[in-house]
Amino acid sequence: MPRRPVQEGPRTNENITAPQIRVIDGDGEMRGVMTPQDAIKLAEEYGLDLVEVSPNADPPVCKILDYGKYKYEQQKKANEARKKQKTMDVKEVKIRPTIEEHDYQVKLRNARRFLEEENKVKVTLRFRGREMAHQELALQVMHRFRDDLADLSKVDQEAKMEGRQAVMMLSPDKSGAAVPRAEETPGEDVPSEEAPVDPA
Repeated sequence: MPRRPVQEGPRTNENITAPQIRVIDGDGEMRGVMTPQDAIKLAEEYGLDLVEVSPNADPPVCKILDYGKYKYEQQKKANEARKKQKTMDVKEVKIRPTIEEHDYQVKLRNARRFLEEENKVKVTLRFRGREMAHQELALQVMHRFRDDLADLSKVDQEAKMEGRQAVMMLSPDKSGAAVPRAEETPGEDVPSEEAPVDPA
């Protein structure tokens, strides 16, 4: 025996199974509780369909309407909702411990643009050779980068070492809250970001 195809979307007309339903007619007027059979006859008088719009109500609520138009409007609403639910991508910005000021500003502008476009930003700072001996100076660059973006971002992950690179994750946040310097331990004499580098 062939199986009856499963209807997608709300139940309509003869597919409505509740013994009693509350009906809203084609003029938007409440017509009270009746059987689906009586409601279908009423829908036929309007030349429209009977559509179950609130199946979980007691009794279920059905409206007499143009089902084709109803489906189109529901699909349009769903498409608009999907557009608003923009996927947040992760954009990477790579910087160096000895980055020049001009290059720093270019990287900073790129990061700001990514955040303004509602993307996450992964800031990666890679060490080369003997630069690993000066991790604290490199992390100052990361902290400066974080603070320069504090007006439109929040820190998902503070700068931390991963092998020969430091990684920090930022996400869009226009609250403009100040970002605490989590890595700086009270009492430590941490050199300022403007301090000259004295390589060993």
